[in-house]
Amino acid sequence: MKSFVIDTNVLIHRPDAILSFKENEVVIPLWVLEELDRLKTFSDEKGRNARHAIRFLDSASRSGRLSEGVKLENGTILRVVMSHGDSMPRGFLEDKTDNKIILAAYELQQQGRQVFFVSKDINARVKATALGIKAVDYEKQKVNFSKLYAGYSHLDVSEDTLRTLEEEGFIPWNDNPTPNFYFVLSTKNQPNDTFLARYHADRGGLVYVDYKMPAVAGIRPLNDEQRIAFDLLMDDDIQLVSLVGKAGTGKTLLAMAAGLALTLERKNYTRVLVSRPVIPMGKDIGYLPGAKNEKLSHWMQPLFDNLEFILSVYHKQNIKSVDHLIQNRTIELEALSYIRGRSLPNQFIVIDEAQNLSPHEIKTIVSRAGEGSKVVLTGDPYQIDSPYLDANSNGLSYLAEAFKAQKIAGHVTLEKSERSALAELAAELL
Repeated sequence: MKSFVIDTNVLIHRPDAILSFKENEVVIPLWVLEELDRLKTFSDEKGRNARHAIRFLDSASRSGRLSEGVKLENGTILRVVMSHGDSMPRGFLEDKTDNKIILAAYELQQQGRQVFFVSKDINARVKATALGIKAVDYEKQKVNFSKLYAGYSHLDVSEDTLRTLEEEGFIPWNDNPTPNFYFVLSTKNQPNDTFLARYHADRGGLVYVDYKMPAVAGIRPLNDEQRIAFDLLMDDDIQLVSLVGKAGTGKTLLAMAAGLALTLERKNYTRVLVSRPVIPMGKDIGYLPGAKNEKLSHWMQPLFDNLEFILSVYHKQNIKSVDHLIQNRTIELEALSYIRGRSLPNQFIVIDEAQNLSPHEIKTIVSRAGEGSKVVLTGDPYQIDSPYLDANSNGLSYLAEAFKAQKIAGHVTLEKSERSALAELAAELL
């Protein structure tokens, strides 16, 4: 039986992570409980997850003594231990909680056990490895970002196929790609003359996507990837859209333009609700001056920049400014902490910078969508601010893979920057 020593950050990342190690021993150092106790008073997502983890441990303790090991329903043996420092390696200081947690794993290994130290903290894993302990990241809810579902692919077909698709708007398709998967079609003789088609799962074929699609809130798509994004965003049957791409690819601009058009013109939604996790999820915005919208405006400026650009080309009657849209509640700004617990029906919900959210946080947000709502998540997994997330483990990447087979969801990875030549070079070279 293997012994997995769990670091605090794993339980903060996913409170029920203990259940991921079936039929093995899961060891919780006492110092992890000390850190959970300190974090449980926080009002943010960390605090909630800490309290969840503590309740889980309390429930397990009712079945036996944690110090001796308690068998859970999935066959896992859960044990809480305390390091005594009797076999502490020379030069290893006990002045840090991280070191004390690692020391617990070291002592278990000295007893002859097959020990794995599980942590989201890279530095903690390096320390453990330096002591000869096998250290691993928590791999649950991770994807291989280098092979992330792109949502489309290029394909060579015959000229007859392209002609039929353009004239009839549909062709049967024998292969079975994922629902709402797109093909950029061309012939070998004319590789630059492309046609865009979308796989319709119910009809079992490809539907033609007109490259001359009209402007959305004054914004016209500049490449095939943006056409795919608009096709998904403007489709009433698609309730969840994820847009992944580097800076300048137009993710946020496309999402906001679609939200305004669907709300003001088609009247599909009562408002556009926007948020972004620049404020750590759940942090109290009361520390900032002003009313709620004034507080949030400091963090929402990138969204305002996109809205101001849209309004400069979108001549919708009675729209004077971004402030006007907010005052009449066409657009609502919301802190992520306040989305939790709400039910949001008939709203176009845009979550920007979603790569800074964990899979658990993404679940919390998407599960708030009420009847008639649409959720759009945008982000760049290469630009992550959270110390415990990366391109493989963030919630946006995980969601794109998890929902790729669902008919009500669509995804596209945007590669081409349209902001400026300078922005394109910066994204590639820096």
